[in-house]
Amino acid sequence: QVQLVESGGGLVQPGGSLRLSCAASGSIFSINRMAWYRQVPGKERELVAAITSGGNLNYADSVKGRFTISRDNAKNMVFLQMNSLKPDDTAVYYCNAAVRTPFQNLEVWGQGTLVTVSS
Repeated sequence: QVQLVESGGGLVQPGGSLRLSCAASGSIFSINRMAWYRQVPGKERELVAAITSGGNLNYADSVKGRFTISRDNAKNMVFLQMNSLKPDDTAVYYCNAAVRTPFQNLEVWGQGTLVTVSS
């Protein structure tokens, strides 16, 4: 019904940059909150950054000043610009969205994209 597809992950050296993208498709009436989470094996999934439809932002302390979340409401997309990457940023990154369809409200997750920070 509603899908999120992430792209942009990969291997990058410490200090480098990556830009993740996430596109929502399907029967979408509106999207309120969009966010990026990450997860490493053996640990809980954690919030990286979130943005509401009104532009309110929230960042994990560990990424403040290095990561920037943004969105394109017209295209139902959210982005995560990641700079000054560290090995500790290595994780699978998941896109998340609070979607309103003509019939119901949904919380939707993408399939995840792997980010590896290593020399």
